[in-house]
Amino acid sequence: MGNSILWPTFALVGLTFIIYLMMFVKRFGHIRANPPRAEDLATGEAALRYFEPVEMPANNYRNLFEMPVLYFALVPLLLITNQDSDVQVVLAWVYVAIRCLHSFVHIGPKKVPVRALLFSLSALVLLAMWIGFAIDMASMKPVLDGSWISCGTIKSNNSIKWICCYS
Repeated sequence: MGNSILWPTFALVGLTFIIYLMMFVKRFGHIRANPPRAEDLATGEAALRYFEPVEMPANNYRNLFEMPVLYFALVPLLLITNQDSDVQVVLAWVYVAIRCLHSFVHIGPKKVPVRALLFSLSALVLLAMWIGFAIDMASMKPVLDGSWISCGTIKSNNSIKWICCYS
């Protein structure tokens, strides 16, 4: 618990910036090696054709703004509701590791069946995180004034204490 869920989140943000940098380097290398003519960039379709040889990092970069959006939405919810359990942290690391592998396969060997498997596995891990969060939220008990109480254990100074958090 605590801020442990932030470390895999930082790793996923780092992956996103690494892929952005790869895209930037590949595109500008392509521009230097093959200076574009006006017609190469005249339309969106023409620009796609021009950059096609170096588009895999851009495709992967776009992927990092699809399913991971659900991960980035979940992390603050886990933190503000004190539901960032060790299980959620482990699942977050597994999710990020699979996304890293997915990016490597997407940009490197480009093996679509492997990439599809990794994408599906990452989606299942993310789904498990959301289901776990929903179950944890459903198990919270309302207090008379309409606020919620969440009870659990916390490790402090090598002892485990039972705590309840009110919101």
